[in-house]
Amino acid sequence: MVTVKEIMTTELYTLRPEDTLQDAHLLMTEKHIRHIPIVDGLGQLVGLVSQRDVLAATMSELLGFDESEKRRFENNVRLDEVMKEELYTVDEHADVRKAAIYLQEHHFGCLPVVSNGELNGIVTDADFVNVAVNLLEQTEAIEPAAGPEDDFGEEFNDGD
Repeated sequence: MVTVKEIMTTELYTLRPEDTLQDAHLLMTEKHIRHIPIVDGLGQLVGLVSQRDVLAATMSELLGFDESEKRRFENNVRLDEVMKEELYTVDEHADVRKAAIYLQEHHFGCLPVVSNGELNGIVTDADFVNVAVNLLEQTEAIEPAAGPEDDFGEEFNDGD
């Protein structure tokens, strides 16, 4: 059985409840992430902020604001005002297949990985896509594809 621990992201970028929407926005942009676990002073998971949460909080308040007003607003909204506190988590020893089904059935983009109350990682929909790609590559190694690997063919439009 493949476990969540084998595919989870362990290089975590976290923020604190007193950090701001601006902090979350900057971290997401800089690190190219869509989910930020929110931890307290003891490192315990207390919330989660997603890119959707940041956009929803920002869009509802900023229609018609200019850039300076937008930044001022984002700097005054704390994450504990917008974070999800009802958290769904997974243990690192859980079966990857079951975790994927759970994510899919609940329409989540991620699950924080927690053991004994401690945040150890995060598993995202992107991690599951990586698993699927690896499995497809292994299958193709056994049964090679007909064309060159990087030739996507007419089925794909590159925007031209």
